[in-house]
Amino acid sequence: MLLCIDCGNTNTVFSIWDGTRFLCTLRTSTHHGRTADAYFTWFSTLIGHYKIEPNITDVIISSTVPRVVWNLRVFSDRFFGVRPIVVGKPECLLPHPPRVDVGTGVGPDRLANAVAAFDRHGGDCVVVDFGTATNFDVVAEDGAYVGGVIAPGVNLSLEALHQGAAALPHVDISQPERVIGTNTVACIQSGVFWGYVGLIQGITTRIKAEYGRPMKVIGTGGLAPLFAQGELLFDTIEDDLTMHGLTVIHAYNTENG
Repeated sequence: MLLCIDCGNTNTVFSIWDGTRFLCTLRTSTHHGRTADAYFTWFSTLIGHYKIEPNITDVIISSTVPRVVWNLRVFSDRFFGVRPIVVGKPECLLPHPPRVDVGTGVGPDRLANAVAAFDRHGGDCVVVDFGTATNFDVVAEDGAYVGGVIAPGVNLSLEALHQGAAALPHVDISQPERVIGTNTVACIQSGVFWGYVGLIQGITTRIKAEYGRPMKVIGTGGLAPLFAQGELLFDTIEDDLTMHGLTVIHAYNTENG
């Protein structure tokens, strides 16, 4: 079985792939001080609740937080006897290498998203990924990542608003019933929700115009379904896009490594 680990700035996700489907997905907060032993204690405890006995033979890691990679490597080696594939490292092969400015590093999650989008939908698409940042990843006709856009994430914007304006409370994001709010919470929710709807529409429209070809827009990340309500923002939503990309990258390295 393959253990896929996607470590973002806010959350780290573990998914077990049996070759045909994900058996389970586990989520924890990202913390650079978490040791390999702590990862295993958390992992083995939750796995017990799923009543499965995973036989982990391979591990692949995507991490936007470099400081956690070492402990995840140790976790993989110590408890499964596996040297993990780390997306973004020179030894990790990609089906279609990115085409960006020389010397530019591309986030491993963005590489995984591009691989997954091409595998499932073909090229000429934009992936909108709602995470700590809101990323727009452009995938060319041949499957290569060719650039994109990075905007502040929804929750990051809410937190910044709360911290920067003493009189404004922290609120949860949701779709308001009306655009014009009649209380402080409703005003904030409207500004953030409809503001991001406009951001997504505006950026994807400009990407399509600059790209000059028809493009499919794919939403992923925890907030994608929320922003798809009642708005034609996405052609499709994929809740496991990054993890699927990791399985494709692993298979490619197994066949070509």
